[in-house]
Amino acid sequence: MKIGILGAGQLGRMMAISGYPLNHQFGFSGHSNDEPSALLGHMFALENNADNIESLAAFADVITYESENTDVEIVRELNKDIPVYPGEKSLFTTQHRGREKALFDKLNIPCAPYKMVNTLNDLRQAVSQIGLPAILKTATEGYDGKGQFLMRSEDQLQEAFDSMNGVESILEGFVNFKRELSLIAVRGIDDDHKYYPLVENTHHDGILRLTIAPAQAIDPKVQKIAEHYMQILLDEMDHVGVLTIELFETDSGLVVNEMAPRVHNSGHWSIEGANTSQFENHIRAITGMPLGDTSPVHNFSAMINIIGELGPTDIALKMANAHLHLYDKSERKNRKLGHINIIANSQEELDNSIKQLKDFLPK
Repeated sequence: MKIGILGAGQLGRMMAISGYPLNHQFGFSGHSNDEPSALLGHMFALENNADNIESLAAFADVITYESENTDVEIVRELNKDIPVYPGEKSLFTTQHRGREKALFDKLNIPCAPYKMVNTLNDLRQAVSQIGLPAILKTATEGYDGKGQFLMRSEDQLQEAFDSMNGVESILEGFVNFKRELSLIAVRGIDDDHKYYPLVENTHHDGILRLTIAPAQAIDPKVQKIAEHYMQILLDEMDHVGVLTIELFETDSGLVVNEMAPRVHNSGHWSIEGANTSQFENHIRAITGMPLGDTSPVHNFSAMINIIGELGPTDIALKMANAHLHLYDKSERKNRKLGHINIIANSQEELDNSIKQLKDFLPK
């Protein structure tokens, strides 16, 4: 099939790399021919955005997207003539934190207490109800720690409100957690569901830096609870493709933080670490192919993000159990330039491998 991707970044790039062996073709809608996906398919990078989308639509048999910030109106128009997966409901829900939280409440999925904020008085009332500490976030478009303000004192009310630059926001109660986890799953057109193991994520300045897969010392019951939350979300939104939920592990159980209707940074380990990567399974799902096995193929895997500057990548190339993935992006502060996947047969081997790659991790 001819697959159109709204976006031309590294996620589209890795979807294409996984999809070509399945005999699919790819086209991308992006802003320039310098984007990571540009050399991996037809690039519809025209000056006029409407022409860009129309050209992509004329090319594609099915369309998907890289980001929850994709314009819902574009997806709605495209879907009149071409199937777009995940569908409009998934996109509309996940691109707004308030709608996300409302869906969690509707489905009895535990999440942090929250209040929507549009004015300084709204914020003052929200703080009085939720308490402090709390996190004020933009309702839309925040990612990698951007558009967030951690409030510890009421003296910060004005500063926090001003940091939102007048956009709709959400105040979320602070969750005391033991570690951050994520679950990636995929749902096919035929309603088949597959789940990857829970993984443990470490962030620095809001950016994911290290993923350990599977997360260690996870009770099988906890995995099943996470899968239950995922299944009801997939079915409620009639979601086709990969869906990711980020969770907090707390003393009282799992608390869902947010979700993403797409392949996810915390699933990059699956390229070498699972029988079928998240990227291949997303392509299988949206093209009606049978879903692949999501089981890990190694006892331990890890993913280290390469952020800002490329660094000593030769170290990874000299390691028998490391796999380097670069995105053809220029260096820039806090920019995701690539990642390194590690596979290991023991905790000791994994720990030693991560130590060898310490230059890629925050000091």
